[in-house]
Amino acid sequence: MTDPPSVSDSQSMTYETAAARVEEIIRRLDSGEASLNETLALVQEGKTLIELCAGELEAVGAALEELRLDELVARLEGESST
Repeated sequence: MTDPPSVSDSQSMTYETAAARVEEIIRRLDSGEASLNETLALVQEGKTLIELCAGELEAVGAALEELRLDELVARLEGESST
């Protein structure tokens, strides 16, 4: 088994890389082969990665909302000038 990424490593991961690692963690935990200490480490790593993914999704959602608002303002401004 490879060493899990450190917190600083996980913070520089892309969403896709973090999500793939979470899937690896789930497979390892589901296998039932992880020791108690490994299980604890995997759960902690998974929690960190899930929080990272959630933050990325929130940021993308906020950016999309801003784009929608900008589009709405542009439409309203276009309607008021006609």
